[in-house]
Amino acid sequence: MKKDIYIFNDGDLKRKDNTVFFETGGKKKYLPVEELNNIWVFGEINLNKKFLDFVSQKEICIHFFNYYGYYTGTFYPREHLNSGYVILKQAENYLDYEKRLKIARMIIETAAENIIVILKYYNSRGVDVEPELKDIAEKKKFMENCRTIEELMAVEGNMRQEYYGCFSKIIKNPEFAFKIRSKRPPRDKINALISFGNSMMYTTVLGEIYQTQLDPRIGYLHSTNMRRFSLNLDIAEIFKPIIVDRTIFTILNRNELTEKDFESDFNGIMLNDKGRKKFIEEYNNKLLTTIKHPKIGTTVSYKRIIRLELYKLQKYITEDEPYSGFVARW
Repeated sequence: MKKDIYIFNDGDLKRKDNTVFFETGGKKKYLPVEELNNIWVFGEINLNKKFLDFVSQKEICIHFFNYYGYYTGTFYPREHLNSGYVILKQAENYLDYEKRLKIARMIIETAAENIIVILKYYNSRGVDVEPELKDIAEKKKFMENCRTIEELMAVEGNMRQEYYGCFSKIIKNPEFAFKIRSKRPPRDKINALISFGNSMMYTTVLGEIYQTQLDPRIGYLHSTNMRRFSLNLDIAEIFKPIIVDRTIFTILNRNELTEKDFESDFNGIMLNDKGRKKFIEEYNNKLLTTIKHPKIGTTVSYKRIIRLELYKLQKYITEDEPYSGFVARW
């Protein structure tokens, strides 16, 4: 399996024969190019066109994050698998509003199912979220009658706010109590974790889309507009509860993050480099966890399941093959 590499230090990314290497503080770390899938950059780096040409040939995406841990963009190499037919079918399903609404509903209903799976798990282990479980299940039913994307997203927003309210019950550390969702900038430590984790998931899905014939610019739940990518935002909704939120619960309930892993800036709170490294380590553990897939019967990682989800969507829009979103079995 190809690897993702995370760069936190400042330095230079260069090509050396058929490898790439990162040079920092006079030290060089060589990275066999055939083993690379994505490069994630959190530090300040220098690179040149020669290097970008090389990684483009090798079909490696480079994801950039700024000093505050916000995603800033991706070097997305020339699409090597894109199919004109698939792109036309994607556009057709977007431009036909009823078709778009149907896909958006399938995605968000699957996301709701995964939220329910998470809450049922903790409810069965003594965390009283029974009232929220019932209410979220009721809200999910409302989605069946939504006639616009806006209605669908409003129901989803209400459901997710109630779900986030359960975080304070699931997380044993009172320092990370959830009050209200705040984004740019996050106003407290729990919001800093949610925002960073969601950004990681959006980028992970984008890297997987590159390995398919789908075009990341055409989404269904999130509007296709001047935003560079939107399909990754759609599919990420399915996996945020079972990857991002479980990562948050694990590292906090193990007391792996402390006050020293955060810093304040511009009236907000963010993870520092040390905190981001801890988060990414557990995030990767979750992504690489393997399970027996309920449909295909073989053992696969969650990261692979994201790719399979994209294949299912592609089959649906090109061959009208019934789509059933991935629901975790914890």
